[in-house]
Amino acid sequence: MSDNGNKNGNNNGNGEDIEEKVLSADELNELRLIRREKLEKLREDGRDPFVQESWDVTQFSTDIKDNFEEYEEKSVSVAGRIMANRHMGKASFIDIQDKKGRIQIYIRKDAIPEGEYDYFLKYDLGDIIGLTGTVFKTRHGEISIKADNVVLLSKSLQILPNKRQGLTDVELRYRQRYVDLIVNPEVRETFYKRQKIIHEIKRYLEEDQGYLEVDTPILTIIAGGANARPFNTHFNALDIDMKLRISNELFLKRLIVGGFDRVYEMGKMFRNEGMDKNHNPEFTNIELYQAYANLEDMMRITEESVSGAAMAANGSMIIEYQGKTFDLTPPWEVLSMQDAIKRWAGEDFDLIDTDEEAIAVAKKHHIEDADKLNRGLVIAELFEMYCEDHLEGPIFITGHPVEVSPLAKKDPNDNRITRRFEAYVNTWEIANAFSELNDPIDQLQRFTDQQAQLEAGDDEAHPMDEDYVNALEVGLPPTGGLGIGVDRVIMLITDAPTIRDIILFPTMKPIVE
Repeated sequence: MSDNGNKNGNNNGNGEDIEEKVLSADELNELRLIRREKLEKLREDGRDPFVQESWDVTQFSTDIKDNFEEYEEKSVSVAGRIMANRHMGKASFIDIQDKKGRIQIYIRKDAIPEGEYDYFLKYDLGDIIGLTGTVFKTRHGEISIKADNVVLLSKSLQILPNKRQGLTDVELRYRQRYVDLIVNPEVRETFYKRQKIIHEIKRYLEEDQGYLEVDTPILTIIAGGANARPFNTHFNALDIDMKLRISNELFLKRLIVGGFDRVYEMGKMFRNEGMDKNHNPEFTNIELYQAYANLEDMMRITEESVSGAAMAANGSMIIEYQGKTFDLTPPWEVLSMQDAIKRWAGEDFDLIDTDEEAIAVAKKHHIEDADKLNRGLVIAELFEMYCEDHLEGPIFITGHPVEVSPLAKKDPNDNRITRRFEAYVNTWEIANAFSELNDPIDQLQRFTDQQAQLEAGDDEAHPMDEDYVNALEVGLPPTGGLGIGVDRVIMLITDAPTIRDIILFPTMKPIVE
């Protein structure tokens, strides 16, 4: 790293080697006290580090190192956080970290303004500095900056995790993401990739497919568009109960009624359900709707947007996730739900026509409350029990029963199933799409059935939405709709083991003192 023999030295005014030594709680508290004393001394000397408002940053670390020939012997102005320091009498080497990486700085006492070097020697790891200087290469070949001015821009009063311990406590990493981003460069890279993925999906929809990005309400009176439990709140000004949206589907389809023929929204959804490695109560989703499009159009958009996102982030449509390889290159496999059940559960629903026959099958497979089910619900239960764990994908599952698809158009060849698909990769559902139901009479009946389930105690059933039915009565053209779980796609493409690794500030259980 450095150009001197003392690569691990780290003089913080008390001779301690902060990067390497594992410090006790008492030692950490003592060092924090020392830093506060340094701050008070700086203020007494009229050098309050929190007064500086800005710094003219002209270059970044990686740009300088990647284009050394362009910058050699040129003056630059950079800023960043001190991550390592090695003092050698009247000269020092430090490493600073900016948004793109690290670069070494060479500071000589006689090269910066008089008296500044004594102050510089008191700077700590984590302090943020601005500096100007000349780009050069040391005799050992390390691209560096020879400083001619160094200014303390912000004083760090905490102690960064040391090299040996790092920030390995998973809970602490999520709770103190700001520290995680400082000390774990791979974490920053994950979030840069996240934005590349999001940007590419939006670019594809807008530039290649002609979609319009829109905003729809997050606070709603009716949380529709999905079967999920909402968060409830209260709006004091109107004295009404409201909910955080679980989906934006019904608002977007209202816009299709209004004449926008291709719309999408990427944003936060909220579901008051459990947390695990694949679920966070606040998550990013994209919903899109296209007039005069069908289920096959939605398959193509799913394939192209997800594979394109992988290409943008990783340079390949082949991804590695936790030791498994997935080729996202279109086209993806297509399999009906009934064929999946035949393959993995051994039950042929081409031969099972009645609810009674289906209930008998459910009892054979020990499905709970089998007598309360019908043919469609038994199919859904068997699929979840026996098939989902086999769907490595990428694969589209089609032919969902009407009972579990209250917003999808019925299949004209079999009115018991719908024109719907779910896309799976790594056994995870990453997308859900319909040829949208646009028959207002059929929609009203399905809402009525769902409302009955809601009143019977199923708090995930779809509520009645009379205004949406009214919108359908105005007239919804044939429409294809698609929802993609953006966070899950990002997990796959970035090889993140949990959803918390790709959400900057995931929901955490409060610490109880």
